[in-house]
Amino acid sequence: MNLLSLLTGSLTSNDSVNQLSSNTGLSGPQIKKLLRIAIPMLLYALTANSKAKNGAASLVNALSQHKTDDSVQKQLAGADTADGAKIIGHILGNNADAQVKTMAAQSGLTTNQVSSVLNNIAPALLSTVSAAASGKAKKPAAKVDLSDGIDMNDIMGIMSQMSGGTTNSAKVDGSALLSTLAQFMK
Repeated sequence: MNLLSLLTGSLTSNDSVNQLSSNTGLSGPQIKKLLRIAIPMLLYALTANSKAKNGAASLVNALSQHKTDDSVQKQLAGADTADGAKIIGHILGNNADAQVKTMAAQSGLTTNQVSSVLNNIAPALLSTVSAAASGKAKKPAAKVDLSDGIDMNDIMGIMSQMSGGTTNSAKVDGSALLSTLAQFMK
């Protein structure tokens, strides 16, 4: 399973972006731009954390606290941003401030805006990883929407359709993380 595609698809869906826009006051394009930067960074950090001593066990414990059958949009609507801030702090660790500054610089947002979005998505991010690790994740259908011009989602959707549902274009697809978690979640 390509966890990066799963996370990107669920968190950048129209419903999710609209909910994040409502939560943060940012526009949909601003949120999508940030999420395309943030999700791979967060997934990379989760993968690195899971390989550290006691990291995988700690992550499995966090994932067990974030299990839900609610849609991502519903999770975002009821996001506990205080919990989200703690989650982001654990994921990014000592590099949190530097990573947030990097995301802000790359997205054109302020560090407060970046933190707001990250704190809103963190619980949903963990519940999606939890579902994927337990094999319960529903892979979002590849969507191609050319009404707004061609963008990265359209390209990923086309590539996914052409390859039978898989793409290998991302450096971090989450397979290493899922493999590590599978050992601990048996």
